Amino acid sequence: MRCLLLSTLLLALASSQVLATPYAIDPAHTNVTFTAPHLVISKVKGRFDKFSGSFEYDEKTQQLDKVEVTIKTTSINTNEADRDKHLRSPDFFDVVKFPEMKFVSTKVIYNNSKPDKVEGILSIRGVKKPVTLDVEYKGAITDAWGNRVIAFEVEGTVNRKDFGMIWNKALDKGGVTVGDEIKIDIDGEAKIPTAKK
Repeated sequence: MRCLLLSTLLLALASSQVLATPYAIDPAHTNVTFTAPHLVISKVKGRFDKFSGSFEYDEKTQQLDKVEVTIKTTSINTNEADRDKHLRSPDFFDVVKFPEMKFVSTKVIYNNSKPDKVEGILSIRGVKKPVTLDVEYKGAITDAWGNRVIAFEVEGTVNRKDFGMIWNKALDKGGVTVGDEIKIDIDGEAKIPTAKK
């Protein structure tokens, strides 16, 4: 009886683990953007053009796990060549030494059984800091080609100085050129990865 109970528990555990489906972020339908305060009264918006990411998700239980996102820092794009060059320099991302930044989840917080926040470690310029991101599951659908697609939105705010990006210029009438609090937004789609032939 004891062995039967143990076997049943192990089978239930194995079944629950199998239900979590791996997904890969679809770069063609995903945007990784940021907003930075500029000159106190304005904002600069930009994006990263090269990135990858994955997670595991169970549509029935809405359990989310193993969220990872890797961004190529050299792909930063604010539609201004000189500014992008400066952002790639040691004053900011120092892309030669640190070509990637990465987020790895450590915990998912739920609200009414739905994923609400993802806690994890963000690595930029070799510095690792804990961050919490708001996450919203937008739904799932099967596309015209038979692919299961999940839509999502993620947002959060980080302080750039926490990651060694301290460059700034003071303004004549007070304030600084670049604000410290940077808003991050990721919205898009993810698909179940197809096996490589």
